[in-house]
Amino acid sequence: MKPVFLDEEQVRKRLRMADLIPAMEKALTDFSAGKVTQPVRSVISVDGAAATGFLGLMPALTPDGLGLKAVTFYPSNAERGIPTHMATIFLVDPETGTPLTIMDGRLITEMRTAAISAAATKLLAPPDAKVLAILGSGVQAHSHVEALRLVRRFEEIRVWSPTEEHAQRFAKEIGATAMSVEQAVRDADVIVTVTNSKTPVLKGAWLRPGCHLNAIGACRPDWRELDDEAMSNVVFVDSREGALKESGDVILSGAKIYAELGEALAGKVPSRANETTIFKSLGMAVEDIAAAVLVYRAVAKL
Repeated sequence: MKPVFLDEEQVRKRLRMADLIPAMEKALTDFSAGKVTQPVRSVISVDGAAATGFLGLMPALTPDGLGLKAVTFYPSNAERGIPTHMATIFLVDPETGTPLTIMDGRLITEMRTAAISAAATKLLAPPDAKVLAILGSGVQAHSHVEALRLVRRFEEIRVWSPTEEHAQRFAKEIGATAMSVEQAVRDADVIVTVTNSKTPVLKGAWLRPGCHLNAIGACRPDWRELDDEAMSNVVFVDSREGALKESGDVILSGAKIYAELGEALAGKVPSRANETTIFKSLGMAVEDIAAAVLVYRAVAKL
C-alpha cells in the first residue's frame, strides 16, 4: 500500500482548531497517565557559517497512533522570508508498521501548539478573563489569538513585539493595540510569550495576581523569556522530563514544577486556577501524532 502524501494546504483543509483543542487535552492526559511511549526529543544542532539552527526528531506511540515528526528551527529564516519552523510527520500502522501517510507538519506544529495553550488557558485562566497580551508577532502569535478566542471572551488584546513595525502590523490584522511590553502585561488576565528571545522579556513584577501565562518560546536549555520572579509562580509543564532537559526558563531559574498539565486535566492534582499560573510549553510528539491522526482519519473517510 502506497503511503498518502499530504501537503500543507491538504492538511489545512482537514484540521479545525475547535476539534484540535479536545484532541490535545486527550493527548496530554494520555501522556501524563503513562499511556504514551515517547522519548525526549533528539536534537542535532547546526552551527554553520551561513545559518544556525537545529533538527529535532520526535517519535511517539500513543493509544491512537504511531509515528515520528522531524522538525527544523532556523531563526534566521525570518530574514529570508521563509518559515523559521518546518516539519514533516510520518504515521505508520501500529499493528504492522506499514507506512500510512507522510504529511507536512509545519501547520500542525503551529496549530497544535496554540491548541495546547488553549487547553491550559481553559483550565487555568480566570473564567471572566477580558484582557489578552501577546508578546511576539509571528506565526504562533496569530495562531494563539485564534485558539484562545475559542476558550475565553476577550474584550481587549494587547500586542508587543521586539520590532515595533511588526507589532503594529499584527495589531492591525487582529484588532489589537500595540504598546510597550510592560504596558501589555500589566493587568492582563492571560499572557502569551511567543518570541525568539534568548534572554527574559517579561518580568514577574508586572504580572497581575491570579493571571495565567502561556510561555511558548525559549525551547533550549540556555534560552529564556521569563525572569526568576515570573517562574516563582505555580508552574505547569507538558512534560517534566522534557522541561528539565530543554527549558531554560525552568532550568536556569531553578523553578519548582508543580505538575504536568495532563495531570491537572485529569483531575489528579488541583488546578490552583485562582493563583498566578505559568504553563511552560515545549511541544511533544504525542501532540503531533494526535493532530496527524485527526487529519489522516479525515482523509481515510473520503
